[in-house]
Amino acid sequence: MVDRISLQRLRGAIPETCFRPHVCRSAAHILADLLLAGGLAVAAHEVVACVSSRSLRILLWILYGYSQGLVFTGIWVLAHECGHYALFPGKRLNDAIGFILHSALLVPYFSWKYTHARHHRFTNHIERDTAYVPFRIEEKTSSSRFSEFLRQAEDAPLYSAVLLVCHQLFGWQAYLACYASGGSGSFARAPTGKAFERCLLNPAACIFTESQAAFVGLSSLGLLAMLSLLTMVAGKIGWGNLALLYGVPYVWVNNWLVAFTYLHHTHPNIQHFTSAGWTYLNGALSTVDRPFGIVGRYLFHGIIDFHVVHHLFPQIPFYHAEEATEAVRKELCDRYRYDETPFWFALWRTFWKCRIVVPSKQEPDVLVWKDGEA
Repeated sequence: MVDRISLQRLRGAIPETCFRPHVCRSAAHILADLLLAGGLAVAAHEVVACVSSRSLRILLWILYGYSQGLVFTGIWVLAHECGHYALFPGKRLNDAIGFILHSALLVPYFSWKYTHARHHRFTNHIERDTAYVPFRIEEKTSSSRFSEFLRQAEDAPLYSAVLLVCHQLFGWQAYLACYASGGSGSFARAPTGKAFERCLLNPAACIFTESQAAFVGLSSLGLLAMLSLLTMVAGKIGWGNLALLYGVPYVWVNNWLVAFTYLHHTHPNIQHFTSAGWTYLNGALSTVDRPFGIVGRYLFHGIIDFHVVHHLFPQIPFYHAEEATEAVRKELCDRYRYDETPFWFALWRTFWKCRIVVPSKQEPDVLVWKDGEA
């Protein structure tokens, strides 16, 4: 499927400077995001409380929660970059900074890093990818009345809307708790049926190797440390204020995280592959770039706008991704995926259309969306 394209050829098209992280530039982006987050929190805590109008206070808190959620998401992206060793020379410095930033957002850094690396290694492999693996037609076939009811309900907009809201609100927690949407062949060790063996907080989980267990445990300790810090803060400012200052932005982070990671590789024209049809390039090029304006470029650090090149070469720092994208785009031609559909409409359309995959009539090892366009 990618006969004239090779990873080596794409690598050669990208300027060598794109692969070099700049310590000062990376640190400046991290510092800027942290200062912005801190400034917003202090301003909200000190200023909003002084507003006499209840309606205006509510409006300001809503605005703060949304804005801080954008900033927190940007910090999440920077920690994710550290997980790819893309921001600083040396693995230890990347891991140390990524661990602190992700723990601050209640993300188990190493646990996520390990499963995410497997996602990069097996993108859109129907069995070995680690997230958003769709159902195959045979997996959704059942003669029970309840299953038949669900199949008919899927065509109802209200049913899809409720599922989408749950997807956005609880998708990240479901992934942390039970590795939701991971492929059946994506485990590091054979599942045994034990409780919590698919939990990303469990060092003995079947999704990790024995050598990774200690770092998974460290990730969980990082979360406990952050929860302890939040409890101390709540003791000083109250749980209600903590919910407004941290809780609401945290919910927004979950929403953005689930939304853009879902849309990275899910699209009516994007395919999945069996083992016989999958290659690293087929998987990496099953990725969509989407324009997301100022927020996408500057607050989300281009993770939505320039994700194709990130999957080809995840070690490229985000601030070189646009230049690298222009270079590979010329080589990829029609294999480069770009969708200008407004983000929220794209999310709804994709969630509505992309549910079940079936073998392609031309290539049985390529899986396309049932009633889709791929």
